[in-house]
Amino acid sequence: MIEITSPPVILIAILGTIGMILPVISILRKEKGSSSLYGAIAFGALIASIGYVVYEVFTNQIPQSALFSGDVLANDSFSALFAIAMLIVSIMTTVGSFNFMRGQSHPAVYYSLILLSTIGMVLVAYSTDLVMLFVAWELMSIPTYVLAGFMKKNPASNEAALKYFLFGALSSAIIVYGISLVYGLTGSTNIGVVIAGLATLDPQMMPLAILAVGMFIAGFGFKMGLVPFHMWLPDTYEGAPPTITALLAAGTKKAGFAAALRVIIMGTVALNLDWSFALAVIAVMTMTVGNVAAIMQKNISRMLAYSSIGHAGYILIGLAVAPFTILGIQGSLFHILNHAVMKGAAFIAIAGIVVALGITNIDKLKGLGRKMPIISIGLVISLLALAGVPPTAGFWSKLMLFGSALDTGVPSWAPWLAIAGVLNSALSLAYYGWIIRKMYFEGETEKRIAEPKSIIAVMIFSIIFLVGIGVYPDPIIDFTKTAVPSLSALITPSG
Repeated sequence: MIEITSPPVILIAILGTIGMILPVISILRKEKGSSSLYGAIAFGALIASIGYVVYEVFTNQIPQSALFSGDVLANDSFSALFAIAMLIVSIMTTVGSFNFMRGQSHPAVYYSLILLSTIGMVLVAYSTDLVMLFVAWELMSIPTYVLAGFMKKNPASNEAALKYFLFGALSSAIIVYGISLVYGLTGSTNIGVVIAGLATLDPQMMPLAILAVGMFIAGFGFKMGLVPFHMWLPDTYEGAPPTITALLAAGTKKAGFAAALRVIIMGTVALNLDWSFALAVIAVMTMTVGNVAAIMQKNISRMLAYSSIGHAGYILIGLAVAPFTILGIQGSLFHILNHAVMKGAAFIAIAGIVVALGITNIDKLKGLGRKMPIISIGLVISLLALAGVPPTAGFWSKLMLFGSALDTGVPSWAPWLAIAGVLNSALSLAYYGWIIRKMYFEGETEKRIAEPKSIIAVMIFSIIFLVGIGVYPDPIIDFTKTAVPSLSALITPSG
């Protein structure tokens, strides 16, 4: 029985209560007053939530590794890492929205949807039951469908929401089909029981088990942005409000990886399937397609959307070599945490540019470094971190990921993953460098303009995080080590 004071229960209580109260406050106030009031309340709820999780981690009250309890939720270091990453993204999105939502209608609903989606994101990480995982998945997804189309008068926002909804509904249906298959094979939806049941499955039932794992890869691959499940992503990221794009790219994508690590990788180990090479192929395809397509983009949101696809490929390197070395998943977890801040900061910077100048075309960024120096330097640091340039946090997580493919005991094809990762990282410098060149080395002498203060706050945090972790990564590396699931000790839960 999960304790009532455990982080998942407390997060549901805090975020759920505030998320439901915000629209009520708006109705009672008849939308009078500043939208910053609702943002401040949401910010307070998120700070309290992440503070509680961090307190549990630092006081060693959370078990290490990933647990397979008999309950629907498990409190462990694996889940805590994802919860912290996704709460950071939600905080960045909320703070970045202070200026973006000024003058917009229905701010209470906007912040309420962010909080409700955040509950779903963190519960995906804490879930140890497939039905609970699916409920959390939908709780995460449905608010983001609305948020993607929140700018109702903008046709691009409406198109983004529609595409996102259609592909999201399809992925949910595929996940449900996978759940129905494993329930029919094992008689349970508890992930631990399912894994134990699949490990002793009748060989005649193996094709159905493989089909179920394939359904999970396809369903969760949609949210992760893996090739060939990525086609919705650039249009949605371009059309959605840039603050919400930060939530999608840096937040919900991480929930997809949390679900994948809980279900797909451990399921393949239980089935004794050599899916590592298949995941390696998908990783190379994903990073290459993402980076090559990014070079050809003129819109900075679309460029960063394809960059997100490329980073999904980097993270998948760790999953591909996970059965052979502990560095694999450790590198993936490290990069997931870094990517949450790197990509979130980049899209929040875009939100600041949109608020101040109303532009997203890369050619119009000329002289931005002189117009908006603080937001520009924040964007530059996030881009360099995405490229893996030292001394940023992205360098260390990429080094660990590529190093895991060169570790002792990995298959003969694994070093090619490292080579592909290094080449793609070098390729990404082409379009990241293009943006930096436009900002600092082109254009006339420009006068400085007022920068949105809430965006500046996010930029300062992201710079401190990315450079700070880049200079001293040891605490995060140690934390990711404790959060790595033990693939060799899949235990049937008791409960």
